[in-house]
Amino acid sequence: MMGLMEGRFSRFPLLLKFLDVQGGLSVQVHPPDSAARLIPEGETGKTEAWVVLEDGPESRIYAGLKGKPTEESLREAVANGSMEGHLSSFAPNPGEALLIRAGTVHSLNDIVVFEVQENSDVTFRLYDWDHIDPSTGAQRPLQVDKALACIDYDQGPVAPIPSVIESMMPVLREKVVECEHFTVWRIRGDAPMRVGAGDLPRVLVGLSGNADLRHGGETYAMAKGEVILLPAVVGTCSCLPHGAVSLLEIAIPEGL
Repeated sequence: MMGLMEGRFSRFPLLLKFLDVQGGLSVQVHPPDSAARLIPEGETGKTEAWVVLEDGPESRIYAGLKGKPTEESLREAVANGSMEGHLSSFAPNPGEALLIRAGTVHSLNDIVVFEVQENSDVTFRLYDWDHIDPSTGAQRPLQVDKALACIDYDQGPVAPIPSVIESMMPVLREKVVECEHFTVWRIRGDAPMRVGAGDLPRVLVGLSGNADLRHGGETYAMAKGEVILLPAVVGTCSCLPHGAVSLLEIAIPEGL
């Protein structure tokens, strides 16, 4: 991994998270790189993607705006508690994927997703559903001015991305998200397969089932919930499922 870090990046370029959202994620927005004045030194803008793993009875994804609101109307909605009326939302299904580009207003509720994002901690909280922080007994602070300054007001609603089947043998391999910062594939099946790519870093995420990864005479077990980095020097390796498995494979673009 050090070769990857020293040769191409000042730090690893992605953040990878399992998000189990029960009480409602705050309504937030991440700035694009073009909003340089809002981004602290050493940070970047943040585009991210979600792959839905589990849904609950009150599952909701909020992504994008409806009705062409203005900065002034959103500021008023935050003040009077009517922000939800400006948010595009839908009830998600497991397996769906969304690309949340920087500048997109977004939130989640009653859902488990796997999140892939640029490695940046810059988040502006626009609205927090009037939640009380149990550690302080008060509402969490908002960054309304900064959030409003970096929203893409022309974007409109964001919908799930249709997956693209790339191959069906020996296993089903489908591209679920692609952008300039990362590409995500979902792999499903029970046959031996190759994962990774020659001279490029990849990340594997176990969604269900168990498998062994084999490389250089060594075997590495992989199970649901585990994340494994395949550095560029590893290249491709063999994946031997124990029954049916489902994996995500995440690529960092070569030219990034």
